[in-house]
Amino acid sequence: MAQEPRIDVELTLAQGEGTTSTEKLAELTRHLPPGPWFGTRIGPARRAGERQADEVWELRSARPYRREVAQGTAAVYRADGHQRLRRPFIFADGFNYGPSDLPGLFAYFNAPYEGSKIGFLDQLLAAGIDVILLGFEQRHTYIQANAGVAISAIQRAISEREGDAELIVGGVSMGGLITRYALAEMESQRLDHQTGTYLSWDSPHNGAWIPLILQQLAYFFESAPVEPGRIKPAELIRSPAAQQLLCAWVPDAKYSGPVATASELRTQFLAELEELGQFPVRPRKLGVANGTGNGTGRDLPAGAQAFKKQLPLVYYVEANFQPDRGEHQPIGEMRALGQVRRGFTSHVPGLDGAPGGILDTFGDIAEALNAEIPDAYKLSNFVPSVSSVALDFDPAKWNIDPYEKVEAAHEKSALDEYKCDTRNSEHSEVTRPLVDWIVEQLTRR
Repeated sequence: MAQEPRIDVELTLAQGEGTTSTEKLAELTRHLPPGPWFGTRIGPARRAGERQADEVWELRSARPYRREVAQGTAAVYRADGHQRLRRPFIFADGFNYGPSDLPGLFAYFNAPYEGSKIGFLDQLLAAGIDVILLGFEQRHTYIQANAGVAISAIQRAISEREGDAELIVGGVSMGGLITRYALAEMESQRLDHQTGTYLSWDSPHNGAWIPLILQQLAYFFESAPVEPGRIKPAELIRSPAAQQLLCAWVPDAKYSGPVATASELRTQFLAELEELGQFPVRPRKLGVANGTGNGTGRDLPAGAQAFKKQLPLVYYVEANFQPDRGEHQPIGEMRALGQVRRGFTSHVPGLDGAPGGILDTFGDIAEALNAEIPDAYKLSNFVPSVSSVALDFDPAKWNIDPYEKVEAAHEKSALDEYKCDTRNSEHSEVTRPLVDWIVEQLTRR
């Protein structure tokens, strides 16, 4: 029987240090990495002459979730030669802090990529597919709240569509979960979503991974005062979206206890998905993964030190890659404010090097702290391939090998068809293998 993944923190007083002075706190503040940490990097600088949206919809959920009525915006790009919507493709933004940047989202997904001079979205527009980019006023709020915005977008697209072509609905990263929930909710309420195809792009169907030691560091650095108006490092991982999204989460730097069920928000979200039948039934369900499907991950030795940094008389931090299960395995250490905190995990899989869409998580934080880190250690797993292709396993217990060769496991997936990248590319990166497959699937008649 699988044991529950957990974390334990040991707190001791730092020998000979006592409490930290006001001067030390000020010094610590000056060396804080900018917050919030762990945001994804969708939205590059825009290019001159970038295509402008044909119209913009202001959207509002028709129902509250936990007393919150979410709002959002959709940027509509009609296909070449279309005066009205004919074949709408609603593509939702994903996990990050604050409001969506829809022009940046368009620029990101339409930028030329290796092997092609034509952007992904331009290929769809040339093929007669109308692109509707869906953004949210608060990307970090409850998935269910933003699903209400997605429902409003679907209903608006149906009302403005010319003809009866079925919709394509999906999203990148958490946007795939938002639209998955929206479509399933509509089916449960017998609302006709008229959607023939659902598409997720590196969406964490069974959870995303941010190393527990780095989550602890984000909370740890909030011990120092923050300048007015500056967002704290842990604001994103403290958010409802992160609590629902992450397969392992801690509420603060001193927390000891279970990590897969630490947040009741994730427990409730998983229960609601189960009640809705997990996925919508009517659409053909497609997905792409930025991770490999052949079981090849990154060479990040489980339990090894990733980086360490000491600022004399101010702080010391040490971060290890996540050990692979085991009992009471060390993940790192933090010293400041007269305290020493050492973290240990039990039964947590070593996900940092597993196949999946990657982020520069260790690298970003090491760079912000001016800590030395090997180039090969900067990038680590964010959305495991076993999650993005929606394999059938318990997302709270992780009773699966994260290195499973998913390219040969289609019968275990909740998706009808999916495509993995040929390498572990950056989470949500636009690559030729993924674009070629998506365009072929969406233009198939």
